[in-house]
Amino acid sequence: MREILRSKIHRCWITGANLGYVGSILIDRDLMEMSDIVAFEKVQVVNCNNGARFETYVLPGERGSGVISVQGAAARLCQLGDCAIIMAFEVTDKPVDQRMILVDENNKFLEWIEGSMYTAEPEPVALF
Repeated sequence: MREILRSKIHRCWITGANLGYVGSILIDRDLMEMSDIVAFEKVQVVNCNNGARFETYVLPGERGSGVISVQGAAARLCQLGDCAIIMAFEVTDKPVDQRMILVDENNKFLEWIEGSMYTAEPEPVALF
């Protein structure tokens, strides 16, 4: 069995960080459906601004709102306007058809991302 990327919302924008909530990430229902992420599913969130990675569960947000709001303790890892990647994984021994989307600065769907787009060797990045 392997843990394989199944779903991704790529380069979304944090619209809220609510420290007082019990925990979770609130995601626009349209984005959830397009990326095949369901309510209460565990996701990994990567903050592109500060490098923080954390796991939480998903709660559905208002459809069409573009909401991506980090709730609870994880709100300390994100700020309003941060760029993030949200990923869900599947444990399987079979191939997985990924549902990956790219969104704009208002968290509106731009395009589907195909897994094959990223099979080439990446360019080296200078670390300092």
